[in-house]
Amino acid sequence: MPVGIDLGGTKIEAVALDTAGAEIFRERTPTPRHDYPGTIAAVADLAARAEARLGRQKGVGVAIPGTVGRGGLIKNANSTWLNGRPLQADLAAALGREVTLANDANCFVLSEATDGAGVGAGIVFGVIAGTGVGGGVAVQGKVLQGAHGIAGEWGHNFLPGMSAAELDEAPQCFCGKRGCIESWVSGPGLAADHARHGGQQLAADAIAISDDAQARAAMARFTDRFARALASVVNILDPDIIVLGGGLSNIPSLYRDLPKLVEGHAFKPETPPKILQNRYGDSSGVRGAAWLAPK
Repeated sequence: MPVGIDLGGTKIEAVALDTAGAEIFRERTPTPRHDYPGTIAAVADLAARAEARLGRQKGVGVAIPGTVGRGGLIKNANSTWLNGRPLQADLAAALGREVTLANDANCFVLSEATDGAGVGAGIVFGVIAGTGVGGGVAVQGKVLQGAHGIAGEWGHNFLPGMSAAELDEAPQCFCGKRGCIESWVSGPGLAADHARHGGQQLAADAIAISDDAQARAAMARFTDRFARALASVVNILDPDIIVLGGGLSNIPSLYRDLPKLVEGHAFKPETPPKILQNRYGDSSGVRGAAWLAPK
């Protein structure tokens, strides 16, 4: 009965699963933003409540918005108060037992490859597209971490095939570079592009359902950019299935339009790639953390 924790920027969620993947405990609490000791305490408290329900203590898996770098210090977290901190060691000390950490996109793809939309597939590429853009790779049901823990982090690659106009307007990314996939193919990226081209200030989900001409044009640009970005992944990994997660995964037109566009941009696949919506929504990260937990 593994316990998983999803340490997000706004909420921390705990779940306990039975051996068949059924949930037997779930609870959320707000994340103490910019408060590292408070974050440690909140995670430890949730884990303790989950294990009290189970009646036993075991290892805990934690999904984090970053990766574990050299010396066990967190890097690349958009929850910036975690960066440079020995989170794994501090959580293990607070809980008094083993803790395993993994990037939240890796936990997402592990969940979907274990018993979600990608179950049974040889290679699954998982995409989280929402406030930011992340990715993870599962091969034969196991997460591919990479030498530096950044395998699958396609969101900070340069958007492929940029036109002269796109090069001129390439947005600044929080990572310090311009033109990252994340700065184009994310909720804020879609909203900013819509506004740059004369549209109203609207959220991405409102743009996706609008029948306004400017909104339709923004969605066409967004979908083509998403397809170019995914085609670069197809050329490298040739995944059996691409699973979309995050808030933008709820846009129905993506599943209609992306496969053929990706096929056109990629290096001659024989059929359009299978692009599927996730099975577990925003619970995939915490479920993946539970599957990650030391047994």
